Amino acid sequence: MRTLLLPLLVLTLPLAACKRTDTTPVPEPAVAAASTASPASVETASGADDNLNAVLWVQTSTEYEALATQTYRAAADHLESALAEANWDALVPDERANAADGLPPAVILDIDETVLDNSPYQARLVHNGQEYDEVTWAEWVAEKRAEPVPGVVDFAKAAEARGVTLLYISNRAQHLNEATLANLRAVGLPVKDDSVFLGLGRVVEGCEQDGSEKNCRRQWAGRHYRVLMQFGDQLGDFVQVAVNTPEGRAGLMEEYGDWFGERWWMLPNPTYGSWEPAAFNNDWTQPRAQRREAKRAALELAR
Repeated sequence: MRTLLLPLLVLTLPLAACKRTDTTPVPEPAVAAASTASPASVETASGADDNLNAVLWVQTSTEYEALATQTYRAAADHLESALAEANWDALVPDERANAADGLPPAVILDIDETVLDNSPYQARLVHNGQEYDEVTWAEWVAEKRAEPVPGVVDFAKAAEARGVTLLYISNRAQHLNEATLANLRAVGLPVKDDSVFLGLGRVVEGCEQDGSEKNCRRQWAGRHYRVLMQFGDQLGDFVQVAVNTPEGRAGLMEEYGDWFGERWWMLPNPTYGSWEPAAFNNDWTQPRAQRREAKRAALELAR
């Protein structure tokens, strides 16, 4: 999920594509302007390579490939039982329709780092000593070169073969719709029609959009489909994160933890996410060095 919320863009990037926060309306990683200093000087001064190991792990480790693949394989094994159980529903009560009986089955997938791998964009940021910004993100999306996350194409085809519609809910900005759909189709992912892409531009009658939160779009899905499963790389891909603090997030995990591995399926993404700003009050206006110190302070040290 790639979106980061600034005041009105929450989770669009990686929160759009690089999502940074579940409650910040910006594309998925955080939104910070790229530095004009040389990569070397920026890296030395403020730890611009904080994401180096994370991006390297996604791109080169067999462990990442194994985790993503086993997630989608396990989900495929649950499809038949989900279809057969009339009361099976992957939406929280406030977001599902009163009666899903008779509605066609569907699964909801986040796009960035759940369906499409944007690690080459993250690698550019590391290499150039930059942070996510809307301009460089839009340029990357326009290239339409993101590859599928391991395992997702096989799962998607298995779901389609069973009559299950794939719905893509993303915090990518509306002007990126065409390039996004083209990229999905290019890597072999089923796209029934343009209606199955629910980006930030989707207006849902009777529901007021809260930044880049996805609850309204999940409600739309629940009105038209029986949602069997949800897939994402951030907590906000499954349920609204009203309080993006470590405590608020832990509370949601305690409430819905049993859903993971049956109705909800989490993909690994160590490169960005709403977990990061939870460590520094969701305040992306702070200088990078200040945010970094807050993250260091949040570490639990061996004593």
